[in-house]
Amino acid sequence: MEFHPSQVPIERVFDVKDEKEASDIAQEIVKLGFSNKKMGFKVLMPKNEKIAKRIGFTITTGINYGLRQSKQVQDIMYWTYQHDKDHYAIVFISSKVFEELGF
Repeated sequence: MEFHPSQVPIERVFDVKDEKEASDIAQEIVKLGFSNKKMGFKVLMPKNEKIAKRIGFTITTGINYGLRQSKQVQDIMYWTYQHDKDHYAIVFISSKVFEELGF
């Protein structure tokens, strides 16, 4: 069976419109943490390639930096894909949980 990021169980979905909001969401995801979760997080972005790239970069670097600063495990996997006609999505999940789920 082929894997698609939309199959990852999601704890919370964030709809991000701009870079400022992306930074705040990255901090919130770090606060929620990955270690005790059996699910991932999904971030929806507008389907404007320039804006989506900026949001994606801000989110991923913000999460990695936040995890490092708070001394949490940084072993996170993520995928970007076309969610629907109006949104791209990034799915984040702990690689340990990903393996446990059998993907």
